[in-house]
Amino acid sequence: MPGLWDQHVHSAQAGLMARRLDVSGTAGPEEVTARVAEHVRSLDERPDADRTSVVSAWGHRSATWSRPATVAELDAVSGDHPVVVVSGDGHNGWLNSLALQRLGAPATRHALDEDDWFPVFGRLSELTGDDDVEGAVADLVADANARGVVGIVDFEFGAGYARWPERIAAGLDTLRVRPAVYPELLDAVVEAGLQTGQDLAASLITMGPLKIISDGSLNTRTAYCCEPYVDAGSLEFPRGKVNFPLDRLTSLLSTAHGAGLEIALHAIGDAAVEQALAAFEATGAHGAIEHAQLVTWSDVPRMARLGVRASVQPAHLLDDRDVTDVCWGDRSERCFVLRSFIDAGVVLRMGSDAPVSPLDPWLAMAAAVHRSADERSAWHPEQAITPAEALGASTDGQGTIGVGSRGDVVLLDADPLVSGGGGVQAAARLRDMRVAATVVAGRVVHDAR
Repeated sequence: MPGLWDQHVHSAQAGLMARRLDVSGTAGPEEVTARVAEHVRSLDERPDADRTSVVSAWGHRSATWSRPATVAELDAVSGDHPVVVVSGDGHNGWLNSLALQRLGAPATRHALDEDDWFPVFGRLSELTGDDDVEGAVADLVADANARGVVGIVDFEFGAGYARWPERIAAGLDTLRVRPAVYPELLDAVVEAGLQTGQDLAASLITMGPLKIISDGSLNTRTAYCCEPYVDAGSLEFPRGKVNFPLDRLTSLLSTAHGAGLEIALHAIGDAAVEQALAAFEATGAHGAIEHAQLVTWSDVPRMARLGVRASVQPAHLLDDRDVTDVCWGDRSERCFVLRSFIDAGVVLRMGSDAPVSPLDPWLAMAAAVHRSADERSAWHPEQAITPAEALGASTDGQGTIGVGSRGDVVLLDADPLVSGGGGVQAAARLRDMRVAATVVAGRVVHDAR
């Protein structure tokens, strides 16, 4: 079959998170601090112990916790180690006092949310220092190849359009990559004359889109919504937050579109999606809405009319199912509306948002087909799609293999489109799919023999 693509990856963070302390599945701050304390003890008991080494953890989701985490309780278990605990959706960071001080982050009693967190998130290597970023990315690429992945769109912060050609030159050349750029580097990209689709290295690295983060996330209750969150309570922003007013958003899209760049516009809440479409319509820009997690019904045909793709991460619905029922329980039928997108003629592209979800297209496809990962029945099964549709959304528009197709091919040990058994069985077959070989640009990059 055609090679698989992941349309939304943060490569360096995804690689590094695989090497960090796992605090996923924790029900409250106490469980996180218990894991940190145990990890700190194990570090300090080593014969060659460095009692000031940095502790990096990843994976908690605080949206359903009964109280916010505090810096003081993290300080109490971390000794002389700077500690950084990154949330599972990447939208907040819980740091102890030492880490805050060393990174020059704002003094706070609680975790850092988006506005304060994102600048810190992009500088974590300044704290950790010896993180083997390149080794972590190489491991990520090898694992992706083993899952049949031949290409990614990379939304890592920084100048990926310069970094990936260096990786190709250094021999990391088994994956196609479209590195994105963020607004802070837009002027530099425009001045350099770089356009989406332009070859940057050996036909494997091509310029990607302009990435704009227009609102927040569900788990931080900052996704921008038309109506207040069900559990808004005393939230400062009961409908979430918008990061760019419409005029600024439109200006960014106009500049990028005029320079030949496509747009990847992060919009999770329905009000953010509505504003994003207004900016696309005003400028004629091309591209995708990233996430499109909650939409109004009227915006689905509007996306189709404007030719704006839906770049969706189906595995998020497995993680966000319970918190959605808490925060958006009165509108959950409008979340992850994959069936509605396809039926309306919206082009669907699927990814992981790794490290938020694993870089595993088979998991994403299984989530899209069955919409459940446990013993519970499918969540809003009316929005499920077929295995063929899920595969079609995972191959970068390469619907079949024939003369003129890219030389990007995956060999499987089973047929992912075998009929029978319903959604549960179809999803299980997808999750358990074994990739025998992966070919990129006519070259075998993974062989399971």
